[in-house]
Amino acid sequence: VTFSINQSDGITTVSENLKEDTYSHFDIKKDIKVIYNFIDFSRFSLQPKDHFKKAIAPNNERILIHTSNFRKVKRTEDVIRMFKKVQERIPSKLLMVGDGPERNANEQLCRELDICDNVRFLGKQDAIEEILSVSDLFIMPSESESFGLAALEAMACKVPVITSNAGGLPELNINDFCGYMCDVGDIDDMAEKAISILSEEATLNRFKENALARAKDFDLKKILPIYIDYYKEVLQQSMVNK
Repeated sequence: VTFSINQSDGITTVSENLKEDTYSHFDIKKDIKVIYNFIDFSRFSLQPKDHFKKAIAPNNERILIHTSNFRKVKRTEDVIRMFKKVQERIPSKLLMVGDGPERNANEQLCRELDICDNVRFLGKQDAIEEILSVSDLFIMPSESESFGLAALEAMACKVPVITSNAGGLPELNINDFCGYMCDVGDIDDMAEKAISILSEEATLNRFKENALARAKDFDLKKILPIYIDYYKEVLQQSMVNK
């Protein structure tokens, strides 16, 4: 990795945090440019899926969602444990989207907590934007994230987010605006923050609008020109060096 980066004419990374980590872990002699991840609004946007929402939450329960590859670093058990606390106070459902090594343990935990009736494991899904469109709150308690692209996809679909404060997430999530950040593993705080968003319709709607507004900062139309300008800069510099 060190050799590849140092032999490259240009290097980009998706967050300041990942840039700092790269310098910490490798002997890098090159400058690294931060260009944030982007979102394509032609795909990720709120879609009319009321019939789908009614099927999941027939009594207008709140819908929480988590998407990941179900590895330990994603702390999927935290999602389930915090949901247990939320649904004790607010009628709600949880959608667990994706698959991976922790899925079986997560399903067993749901049985132990007696919340299986309110949790759906949907496996891998291609049209994630359709599922996000019926959701009220996105949960990402990861202990490490270089940026948090899945959270950005949720925000583009007007879904506020509860995330950890790990890695690059503080560069995406804005506390008390498009969601909240909590310390890694602080399930109680995550649950309380979730409840504060979900309790009142007006509050939830405000967070949803703010989530979309924040996502627009990462619109493909804004980020792509930055990449193009950087490619031009790298090409010009390489020609000078030759």
